[in-house]
Amino acid sequence: MNGTEVNPSLAPGVRLGHVSFVWRPWLVLVTLLLAAATFLVFCLSISIGDFPIALPRVIATILGRGEQVDAFVVMDLRMPRALAGLVVGIALGTSGALTQSVARNPLASPDILGITGGATAVAVFLVTVTGGTAAAVAGSVGLSAAALAGGLGTGLLVYFLAWRRGVDGFRLILIGISVTAVTQAITTWLLVSADIRDVARAQAWLVGSLDNRPWEEVRTAFWCTLVLLAVVAAVAFQFKPMHLGDDVAAGLGVRFNRVRAVLLLCAVLLAAVGVSAAGPVPFVALVAPQVAMRLAKWPTPPVIASGLVGALLLIGSDLVARAALPISLPVGVVTAAIGGPFLVYLLVRANVR
Repeated sequence: MNGTEVNPSLAPGVRLGHVSFVWRPWLVLVTLLLAAATFLVFCLSISIGDFPIALPRVIATILGRGEQVDAFVVMDLRMPRALAGLVVGIALGTSGALTQSVARNPLASPDILGITGGATAVAVFLVTVTGGTAAAVAGSVGLSAAALAGGLGTGLLVYFLAWRRGVDGFRLILIGISVTAVTQAITTWLLVSADIRDVARAQAWLVGSLDNRPWEEVRTAFWCTLVLLAVVAAVAFQFKPMHLGDDVAAGLGVRFNRVRAVLLLCAVLLAAVGVSAAGPVPFVALVAPQVAMRLAKWPTPPVIASGLVGALLLIGSDLVARAALPISLPVGVVTAAIGGPFLVYLLVRANVR
């Protein structure tokens, strides 16, 4: 460890029964500041548009004390998009923190492990294949549900292929990269062989966008994310000793294979929920945990802070994409412009080490 890292087992705290509550003042402060910054950018995203609304009026409207015109613009027109960015950012940031912690590798993210690729391939298949059973399934289930199922199926496939009396982080990443290559090849083949009108529809979804998010999709993503975060919180206490190694965790009575499987399943579902709600927005799950870890000066990605950084990154990128550039762009273009150089930085840093 370097001088800025802290061993969680040595942090001051109290013990009540079998649960340890550790006081981490800097991590708490960073988390609160990230929450405040996320709320500010969230309100700013709602306030900026063709009909600008001042921040105090936006906050008053959210609290139910706004005027009728402001309520229509804020709650009916702009809130679904902003709330979708908040929920998807939290889901992707938390998913990246879980996968990187379980694999103990900063490159382990849903983008690398094939989860995003699997969701994308299934969604593109239902968009580009017309007629027959595929069209019936697409019409009854919907594109979002199909992407959710594709991400979950691909994540489970990667986990089972990586299983050898446990899951090794390096093997998990290698298999994830292989599965990602296969799903990308399938997606490319579908786009090349499809009708040009279906390709245009698929390309609009492939970039990753928060445009025209209906309330039904936002509510579904919100409740799914909330339930999964509750499961992660329930398992988090058993996950802490695993940072010290599997042998130490086993000596403390932690069934690390079961805990690791539950957390990876939650990570897969969170990533699939994010992709189903906004498309395959790139690099948020990769960048957010690493930024949160450096801000919190913690040796592993903090889950809550990573989710907040993901939300801040996604909402801020969407604000830049639609308001700060000469032309309006999908949010995935901006996150890719941020995440690409950051991935190069991680690779260079790993080679230096």
